[in-house]
Amino acid sequence: MTAYDVIVLAGGAAKRLGGADKPGLRVGGLTLLDRVLAACADAALTVVVGGRRATARPVTWTREVPEGGGPLAALGAGLRQTTAERVLVLSADLPFLGRGTVDALLAAAGEAGREGALCTDPEGRDQPLVAAYRAEPLRRELGLIATEHGSLAGLPLRLLTAELDLARVEAGPDAAFDCDTWDDIAAARARIREHGAVLDEWITSVKNELGIELDVDTGVLLDLARDAAHGVARPAAPLTTFLVGYAAARASADAGPHEAAAAVAEAARKATGLALRWEAEAADQEAGAGGAGGGRADGAAGDARPGTGREGAGTP
Repeated sequence: MTAYDVIVLAGGAAKRLGGADKPGLRVGGLTLLDRVLAACADAALTVVVGGRRATARPVTWTREVPEGGGPLAALGAGLRQTTAERVLVLSADLPFLGRGTVDALLAAAGEAGREGALCTDPEGRDQPLVAAYRAEPLRRELGLIATEHGSLAGLPLRLLTAELDLARVEAGPDAAFDCDTWDDIAAARARIREHGAVLDEWITSVKNELGIELDVDTGVLLDLARDAAHGVARPAAPLTTFLVGYAAARASADAGPHEAAAAVAEAARKATGLALRWEAEAADQEAGAGGAGGGRADGAAGDARPGTGREGAGTP
């Protein structure tokens, strides 16, 4: 995919949050700003317009003039730092923005004749701060607006979007969800803990925290943990998954993400087989068949049992 830059607008007074530092509020253990940055980690350049703060990855900082001059002024300040042909523009309060939405926006903005693309929410409302723009027409229109009004400060974004030929991308309820109030923050924090989403959210957060770009089959690891806990002992589950990760890391040293994911799958397969063999032996013992030659998971005969005709033992 063609390189793109991203501008994240992280200023604003957050009046409906009582002036709280909105980009720094945490949802699922990550700040809202870091959650947005994770969705566009492959950008050639990331510009954040707002006050400096700690972030999970390096960014370029800038401020709108005057500070507090509104989103159009912030967009203009960010655009002056970019050089790519396409620019992704995002607000810093999108806790559920995903890679799929970013890819869809960039693809739509690249369509012939289009000057950009923006998301629409489930009610059909345009979201100009969940959008991708072609840089040249974006600069042109911002320049014309600034000339007409004297500056970009205090002006609404609709002055820009009304002049551009933009594709619409249906964002769905999650990608377009933004946090403007404390109720929104509470809803976002509750949503990531819902039964159907909590595991994916947790794994994504851990990978971001550890700087891991690895796509693994979590079902395989969960099955391994279950088999280790059931077939060996409950503490075996976390210890086994740790050892699988360590073995996979050694096996895929200096390899890419795909090779690393394959190494995890292979290590999990071996460990699962071992756990199932332990479980089978335990079942044999419980059935009183541990010395009777039956029930071996690997189908092999038992060891050193009298009367089986094993070489050097028993009757001739």
